[in-house]
Amino acid sequence: MQPAEWPEGTRKLTQELHDLIKISDRDWHRLKTKSDRRAAELLMAALAQLTANGRRDDVANLTEQALGWIRGELKDPGCPHR
Repeated sequence: MQPAEWPEGTRKLTQELHDLIKISDRDWHRLKTKSDRRAAELLMAALAQLTANGRRDDVANLTEQALGWIRGELKDPGCPHR
């Protein structure tokens, strides 16, 4: 499949938005249970992959995971105990 043709600047703007939305290590414990935030992070990652001509199965997997958070099927499993 040929790479999509995106308007100039799309990849850069998509990556900037992904960087803004993704949950940092510093904010992980505070935001990890926020389903809308997790879904948005995953959807933005999928969009960043898509506009970077990434692997379609990676885009699909990220999108499916985001849908799991949206539907309430996925929840934070908590931190593992040693």
